[in-house]
Amino acid sequence: MTEPLSEHSADVIVVGAGPAGSTTAYYLAKAGLDVLLLEKTAFPREKVCGDGLTPRATKQLVSMGIDISEEAGWLRNKGLRIIGGGMRLQLDWPELASYPDYGLVRKRDDFDEQLARQAQKAGARLYERCNVGEPVIDDRTGRITGVHAKLGEEKTPVTFHAPLVVAADGNSSRISLAMGLHRREDRPMGVAVRTYFTSPRHDDDYLESWLELWDRRGPGEDRLLPGYGWIFGMGDGTSNVGLGILNSSKAFRELDWREVLKAWCASMPEDWGYTPENMTMPIRGAALPMAFNRQPHYTKGLLLVGDAGGLVNPFNGEGIAYAMESGQIAADVIVQAHARATPAQRERALQNYPQTLKDVYGGYYTLGRAFVKLIGNPKVMKIATQRGLTHPILMKFTLKMLANLTDPTGGDAMDRIINGLSKVAPKA
Repeated sequence: MTEPLSEHSADVIVVGAGPAGSTTAYYLAKAGLDVLLLEKTAFPREKVCGDGLTPRATKQLVSMGIDISEEAGWLRNKGLRIIGGGMRLQLDWPELASYPDYGLVRKRDDFDEQLARQAQKAGARLYERCNVGEPVIDDRTGRITGVHAKLGEEKTPVTFHAPLVVAADGNSSRISLAMGLHRREDRPMGVAVRTYFTSPRHDDDYLESWLELWDRRGPGEDRLLPGYGWIFGMGDGTSNVGLGILNSSKAFRELDWREVLKAWCASMPEDWGYTPENMTMPIRGAALPMAFNRQPHYTKGLLLVGDAGGLVNPFNGEGIAYAMESGQIAADVIVQAHARATPAQRERALQNYPQTLKDVYGGYYTLGRAFVKLIGNPKVMKIATQRGLTHPILMKFTLKMLANLTDPTGGDAMDRIINGLSKVAPKA
């Protein structure tokens, strides 16, 4: 491992110890680089999330050596239960060579800490309560060479130095904005709002997705909203109940989504327990930045991973799997660049990072953007739920498509169609 240059300098600085940042730091440290992992809060800390992990995310946890046994507090799920159009369909996760056939559930306050501690064990130097402010810019080259931060409860000013910085600081990504990387307005955004209830449904071994989200408040006709509801049993006596909504309609700007969630919960059977007196946490919301909504993913010594780079899947709002995958990809690019002999060679390797992301996700995300536009139309959404759910084979295909679960080679006909569509779609 590279010897620390000093307490406040390293080979790489990673800003943010969420799933993207901790995964990046883990793989960098494992490869022998000196890494500073800077987290603005202290663990454990809460984050707005459905807490449900698909097989894609499960695979990443296994790769990082996380103990995902039930004894270690993980709840396994077998698949997805889809409700809509008067239908109820239970679909198991597909049997694939590339991914496990189960997902997991884990609260985010605890989940993120496990990843950060795993990065620490690999050798990353974690600073909690480290609030990163402005980047340190080399006046001559315009490159980022570090960050200014305030450390601890005393908010002691500190400057950290490294030739490379990874922005893993989420949707608002202050470090990206300070480097002139703004959000693309032509890319979809979503919002997730969720809360927890004590409920007898807490040990459900399927994730539950409600495709029809009705706004039944007030007089007049019920309104079908562009999004979906979820109910994920946590296995600890509680359920995570929430909504994922797209910004592709007028309703997105008009509605108070906390009120919509309350009304949706009130329409549930009473014995499920989704009533105000059983609520264990306040309703909280967070943005879902989708489909590469901040680009380029590398510029002047700064790499973007996870939500900072808009890597949320536009089909289903899943972010954790892509946060961790992009962290692993970024770490691999940095490790290869670090081994090059000259600055020009290192830069050539780093410049390839955006293209690598586009090769992996670009076509699939383009399909997802088209899907978002379609379901933003309530008429299309209504027909899709009413007709689609009556065809189990079509729904099996839809599950693979929405969760991005296919074998790249040697898969079945569905895999070949999805992979083929992703290949031919523009990688924007």
